[in-house]
Amino acid sequence: QPFNPGIFLIHAVSNIICSVVFGDRFDYEDKKFLTLIDLLEENNKLQNSIQPQLYNFFPTVMEYLPGPHQKLIKNIEMVDQFTLEIIEEHRKTLDPTCPRDFVDAFLNKIEQEKGNGHSEFTVETLTRSTLDLFLAGTGTTSVTLRHGLLILHKYPEIV
Repeated sequence: QPFNPGIFLIHAVSNIICSVVFGDRFDYEDKKFLTLIDLLEENNKLQNSIQPQLYNFFPTVMEYLPGPHQKLIKNIEMVDQFTLEIIEEHRKTLDPTCPRDFVDAFLNKIEQEKGNGHSEFTVETLTRSTLDLFLAGTGTTSVTLRHGLLILHKYPEIV
């Protein structure tokens, strides 16, 4: 039977990114994990409209105008909230001598740079970096894998 492996690939890639960033994988039926993926997928679709692109050039004006960019901003805030909850859990169980993942390493660097007023290592930077890893990794990697499967299907003699 034909099927679309896109959703399975997105879930797998997102879970691998979660493993690297958060040090833990999620169950594929986990509501928080599925919500995270839905938000990221919706943002990928919303970014193709003109309003988010205009928002990059005219953020002050666009904040007052309705459009898909408003939903994109709300989705990013929800992903930030998801990330902040995990960061807070990591702070409570942090062992500076044994970082478990990207978040722990970043929290260690925040602590090292505490006296530096010009440091870019902040919790806000950590949440943005995490968002960037998900946005850059999930879509591109899953699409690349999908195309690879399509090529393998079309040319079975390669295998």
